[in-house]
Amino acid sequence: MSTLLLSNEDVGKLINLDEIYKAVEAGYASFSSGSVVHAPIVDLFKPGRDEMFDYKFCLDEKAGFFAMKSSSGGFSGNIAKGMLPGFNLVYLFDAETSDCACIMEGNYIRNLRTAAGAAIANNYLARKDASAYFAYGAGRIGKAAFRATARIRDLKDVWVFGWMEGENEAFIREMQPDFPGIRFHSCASPEEGARNTDIIVSVTLAKKGPVIRKEWLKRGTHVTAIGADNPSKQELYADVLEGAKVVNDSVEEASVRGETYHAIKEGYLKKEDIHAEIGEIILGKKPGRENDTEITVYDTVGMAIQDLSMAVCLYRKAQAAGIGTEFTFI
Repeated sequence: MSTLLLSNEDVGKLINLDEIYKAVEAGYASFSSGSVVHAPIVDLFKPGRDEMFDYKFCLDEKAGFFAMKSSSGGFSGNIAKGMLPGFNLVYLFDAETSDCACIMEGNYIRNLRTAAGAAIANNYLARKDASAYFAYGAGRIGKAAFRATARIRDLKDVWVFGWMEGENEAFIREMQPDFPGIRFHSCASPEEGARNTDIIVSVTLAKKGPVIRKEWLKRGTHVTAIGADNPSKQELYADVLEGAKVVNDSVEEASVRGETYHAIKEGYLKKEDIHAEIGEIILGKKPGRENDTEITVYDTVGMAIQDLSMAVCLYRKAQAAGIGTEFTFI
């Protein structure tokens, strides 16, 4: 069997945000329907350094593939060399034969499957009339999460805060031409954004410690928390989850790696009080938002099923379009 190699440029030709949204949504549903086998996330750090790889693995029997994504990060010295500080690859293996069907560069997948997951959570958990959005984090994933949400929600006002100098203005310059009907606001502080909005998407590097406070949130606010994907990271004060309707991508992973972990550790939440996984809500096994006053928090640490679902979608499109390079290992 030959293996299809897809470069970053190849993957870019295949991107369709609506298809990615549907693929990730279907992946979450597969996870909660029992057709997915997930392995624990593996982190591998250089001793005493931020330079690291994480590895995510899963099998989706319904889709017919095993997948592995490798993501590196923290290689800040790369920037001076004109390189990215991290590198991502996704591997697809045929579930029947174990042959490697496809290897693809994973930067688009890392960003857009995360963005699709945020949009899915915002769609199922935010109030139906929610129209004010706070992008806490204005980098690549912050931009992609906003774009994905704006495709499925009628947003009127968007507040943005990024920690890097000029990041707010860069976000607005990029987005304003594409969304002329939305009013954009540059925030002087995270508090300004949180107090003025109905949907908060936090997607920073999450290395400053908790920033978003419970007292900043209005009744009926929805928070999608993305940045905290290992126990050393945090964006929300732990008491934000106290009394909120908490939903995870994976309860098992979020309770040992995400904002959920910190809330459990500090005594604000018990694991058994977590309301649902997002796939259960998609399938109708559990309700999403039930009224306009409850505060909902979606805590995601990222799942291999997101990578697999998007990668399979891209692989099938590449086969149909004749994109990529075929080669054989043996």
